[in-house]
Amino acid sequence: MSQLSADKLHTHIEETGDLDLLHDIYGDGEDYQLALARISGLLEKSDFEATHLFSAPGRTELGGNHTDHNLGRVLCAAVRHDTLAAVVGRDDGKIVIKSDGFFGIFSIDISDLSPRSSEMGKTESLIRGVLAGIKESGGETGGFSAEITSLVGVGSGLSSSASFEVLIGTILNNLYNNGELAPEKIAQIGQFAENTYFGKPCGLMDQTASAVGGILSIDFKDPAQLAINKIIHDFESEDYVLLVINTGSSHADLTPAYASIPKEMRAVAQEMGMENLREIEESVLQENIASLRNKLGDRAVLRALHFYAENRRVDAMVKALESGAFETYLKIVEASGASSQNILQNSIPPNSDGTDQGLNFALGLSQLFFEDKGRGVARVHGGGFAGTIQAYIHKEDLDEYRTLIKNVLGDNAFQILNIRHHGATLISEL
Repeated sequence: MSQLSADKLHTHIEETGDLDLLHDIYGDGEDYQLALARISGLLEKSDFEATHLFSAPGRTELGGNHTDHNLGRVLCAAVRHDTLAAVVGRDDGKIVIKSDGFFGIFSIDISDLSPRSSEMGKTESLIRGVLAGIKESGGETGGFSAEITSLVGVGSGLSSSASFEVLIGTILNNLYNNGELAPEKIAQIGQFAENTYFGKPCGLMDQTASAVGGILSIDFKDPAQLAINKIIHDFESEDYVLLVINTGSSHADLTPAYASIPKEMRAVAQEMGMENLREIEESVLQENIASLRNKLGDRAVLRALHFYAENRRVDAMVKALESGAFETYLKIVEASGASSQNILQNSIPPNSDGTDQGLNFALGLSQLFFEDKGRGVARVHGGGFAGTIQAYIHKEDLDEYRTLIKNVLGDNAFQILNIRHHGATLISEL
């Protein structure tokens, strides 16, 4: 099967009944043909006879910037940019992964699942962490070979790490657990791998969006039992195009900056006797705001205030989408972006001397463009400080904005996003 042409691949998938799934994942027309060619190329490149095809999407955060780690609310969506794997099981107790781009080549002995300090911050730690998470959840593990290609690049703002973690979990779930682990459990295992093995204190939004798929409103009040609601809205029917802009600024050495946000929010909560802000009523914070500023400083208190306001905005965004009030939705997106930029303060890297502010520069450039047009919105996307911004561009302004961004930030800076309704999944058995 590894030498399937695009046409034969289409015929095989049509015969196995997975064609509707593939169209949701990759779209129609030219996009679908490009996806078939990509899959065919992956199968041809692999040095083994693949038996399964798996896909895990990237994600885009629509609202709820930096709320999940303090048990808040978010609005997010899976996107068609994905991490794709051709896989075959193996019985020698090893996981061997080869991939293009940033992942590289890895071999993991599945009998040794203890965290390794030498792997912190490396892809190997994510694989080992997912294996350990499945074991701790009562699941089975086993070996496999995988040839992987990804459209969810590092720095793309679409969460390459979550897509990869969820992909590995989904492969193991299907090969060795009969698909019995729920998508939410796969997401939690991915977060465990990233927190404990990789060493990044991320929340659970990215993994949940990738594992579950669609447009999701997620309430993290009880992390063990997430309240997840799928929101039905056709973004492609609107007059605006959703996209992310890669600002070209690096995430390197920014883990302490990301970690400072949940740390400062929790410090505010702990000062009032709780672990997370969700456990504290906003009115209690307001009553104690003077003493909190004195003890913890202004930024920590401002970040806590952002948390409460952002939770309210998520609820308002959901209502706007469900009622079809897209212009209202965009106004709330704009408010969310302003709060992240000015109150949460995650658009400029710490200790910046003013010469390296790629994310803030892209925001400013976009905001001036939209002000001139009288329409459009740009906001901080994801962790912030570097990486990407998110924008909604009126279709009539798309070509002009694309030219502006490419002239200033490069040809690869501009990515149009399409919502994907399926989360991480087995595409087809070959």
